[in-house]
Amino acid sequence: MQRAPHMPQETDNGSMRRQPYTSQRQVVREPPTGKEFLEGLRDGRVIYFDGELVKDVTTHPAFATSARSYARMYDTLHDPEKHDLLTYVTERGARSHKFYKLPRTPQDLLEARDAIAEWARLSWGTLSRGPDYKAALVGTLAGDVDFYGEYAPNVQRWYEKIADEVMFVNLSLINPAGDRSKPPAEQRDVYMHVVKERDDGIVVRGARMVSTGAAFSHVTYMSQYIQPTGLVEGEEDFAIGFFVPFNAPGLTFMGRYSYEYLAKKIGSPFDYPLSSRFDESDLSIVLDDVFVPWEDVTVYRNPAVVNGLFPRGFAQRFAFHAAARTAVKLDFICGLLLRATEMQQKTGFREVQARIGELLGMRHNLWALSTAMAAEAEPGPGGYLLPKTEYALQWRNIYGDIFSTARTIFHNLLSGNLIQIPSSAKDFKNPATRPLLDRYWKGATAPAAERVKLLRVIWDLFLTEFAGRTEAHERNFAGGYEPNRVETYQAAEHSGLNASMKAMVDECMSHYDLDGWTDSTWADVPWSLPDSE
Repeated sequence: MQRAPHMPQETDNGSMRRQPYTSQRQVVREPPTGKEFLEGLRDGRVIYFDGELVKDVTTHPAFATSARSYARMYDTLHDPEKHDLLTYVTERGARSHKFYKLPRTPQDLLEARDAIAEWARLSWGTLSRGPDYKAALVGTLAGDVDFYGEYAPNVQRWYEKIADEVMFVNLSLINPAGDRSKPPAEQRDVYMHVVKERDDGIVVRGARMVSTGAAFSHVTYMSQYIQPTGLVEGEEDFAIGFFVPFNAPGLTFMGRYSYEYLAKKIGSPFDYPLSSRFDESDLSIVLDDVFVPWEDVTVYRNPAVVNGLFPRGFAQRFAFHAAARTAVKLDFICGLLLRATEMQQKTGFREVQARIGELLGMRHNLWALSTAMAAEAEPGPGGYLLPKTEYALQWRNIYGDIFSTARTIFHNLLSGNLIQIPSSAKDFKNPATRPLLDRYWKGATAPAAERVKLLRVIWDLFLTEFAGRTEAHERNFAGGYEPNRVETYQAAEHSGLNASMKAMVDECMSHYDLDGWTDSTWADVPWSLPDSE
């Protein structure tokens, strides 16, 4: 690989990494507060919504309430009672979320899992990509820092900055749909690629399909993930990776409609308790000749390194985070079903108990997978541990179907209850309709307002536009249905697992042939039965 101009060089002792902080007397540097997090979003980023430029995502009605949901996460890092559960102190003396710590023991991973779950409970698992989600990315990069060669100092510096400041990092790996029958080199007008190399950096052009949480992030990491073969020789212009701040000149964001905004237009928090505050946004990104300094580049014109991000740790780490987050979400979903069936006095019926038990079993599966990923962690690059690959792949295989199955269970058990809800909270405030609601909309164990309040949560989770996006997102969160299963097969083939399982079959069949037993264990047992008298 050619050396890019003005790259940091090795130190005298051959190390390209910054020396860790070792003093025990320096005061711990605290992470941003929620207020400081919000202030960091007022950076002049260019986001368009509903045909207009968004001047400030922290005050715009399409984003403001969800922004506060993320700010709430940062505030918990300052709660002394949460320090042991949520945080650790980095080698440089900064307090950070535990998933940013590079794990050396299964216990490190279990503690990270519990910290992930604690943050997930603040949104009942509905915010899939909070600040800690991208610890999966930066932990992958830093744990494998030498893989990035001459750009290793950049990887290390960005990891330390992100971990120490608990930065909200966004990730964009997928190109627009374009023409999937054509390789990247034939779609230079759409796919992200380098168009110019300068003494002080590179100039990048193209677009990215989607970046979840982009409206609330501080910086984005851009690279490539192209299935099934990845980038190949001749596509070096596309084989890049870099960090870029959201207010970089030439960077433009636009995306789907805001469910938070929709909730504010047609209802209230009572009517849309989830979509009104947990819409994490999905924005597409356009790079119109964006300049990236060399010190922010991690991969440059190197297909092998770009293709190595997923198999060298990121797939395991992001699935680990997702397993913990979705386990919390299943806790919430189970609680909703239990409350709804109890409210109608239906939990005594065997069929209802069976469906609840089915949902609880799926919940148990997710928690077991997250625990097993940590308990059976395997060595990864750099001497750090990675969550167990096979279990991470299994989470990818099953969760999309789990969420859809959960929705079906609610449909089957609650049926018309999900339709028998008033148009909005205003119906309870109208003297003409309130008495009717109180009489005919009540539950067996709850007054009408409480029953409708619960059903509105269920409606928002499974039946609104927010719900439709959620299901599509959960089903495709970790890749497509078929590619996930193909990768499970390929991983087992690569690791030798397929071969070991086939060997079990071969051994079984080697113990006998057409003439009887060939293994000494059974050789002295007569093969045929004695003639009957």
